[in-house]
Amino acid sequence: MTTLTAQFDVPIGADSPGTCRRAVLAVLAVWGYQHDDWVADASVVVSELVTNAVQHGAGSVQISLEAYGPHVIFSVADGSSVVPRRREPDGRGGRGLVLVEALTRRWHVEEHEGGKRVRAEMRLYPDADGPPAPPGSAREDPLEV
Repeated sequence: MTTLTAQFDVPIGADSPGTCRRAVLAVLAVWGYQHDDWVADASVVVSELVTNAVQHGAGSVQISLEAYGPHVIFSVADGSSVVPRRREPDGRGGRGLVLVEALTRRWHVEEHEGGKRVRAEMRLYPDADGPPAPPGSAREDPLEV
């Protein structure tokens, strides 16, 4: 099974979560991940992870995507070594990690280049084999043409 990967730096600013969400969704669509409910959940997860990194992290923010069949993992890295934690929601936030927990199979934090990286594995894509391969892609089995 082929692993697809993408990685990009996130420009820091108030529009970072939205910009990143649109970029990630475009990559997922090109890769064939287009199931409406699953994509909506992925959109929320990416937005929350990037929002946390921009608001509470330090330095630059980087997002990575890994996909293989029905498995998709989002990683968001920043320069702060402070580990995110769930907190009681209030007027300023506190719902992000609760949403990430609810919409993913699992998530964890790891040390990354002096800062941290939050990795979230999405729930399995609804099609057990993953999305169909786009015509002419390297993901097709050359013997089944």
